[in-house]
Amino acid sequence: MLEPVEAFDALGDPVRRRVLEHLAQVGELSAGGLVALVREEFGISQPAVSQHLRVLREAGVVTVRAEGARRFYALHPERLLAAESWLAGLRGFWSQRLDALETELARGRPPRRAGASTSEAAHAAPRRRRQS
Repeated sequence: MLEPVEAFDALGDPVRRRVLEHLAQVGELSAGGLVALVREEFGISQPAVSQHLRVLREAGVVTVRAEGARRFYALHPERLLAAESWLAGLRGFWSQRLDALETELARGRPPRRAGASTSEAAHAAPRRRRQS
């Protein structure tokens, strides 16, 4: 079974992101149609486009339907939804920390460094000389 994060591997390249965007807009499209689109926009060869399509297939973000010698590609939204669900778990983690940072910034305090103890912070502060 593919892990949801494997979908991010496919999204790491602008050519593959463009193919997914196009499939989301138009639905199913032949491999030849996708090759023409990518060649026009990115100027890459047919074999290079085929390699990108293979990565998308292996990541499970597109499906392929054969009709005779032609191959038709379509977006597989369930894989992207699984990746989005995985991200939702991280969003909760970061939301709490960003909210805490926002509160500290609103109070006018500099954020504490991770791992810095209170005594380290006191030693790092410049000492004032007493005037006698």
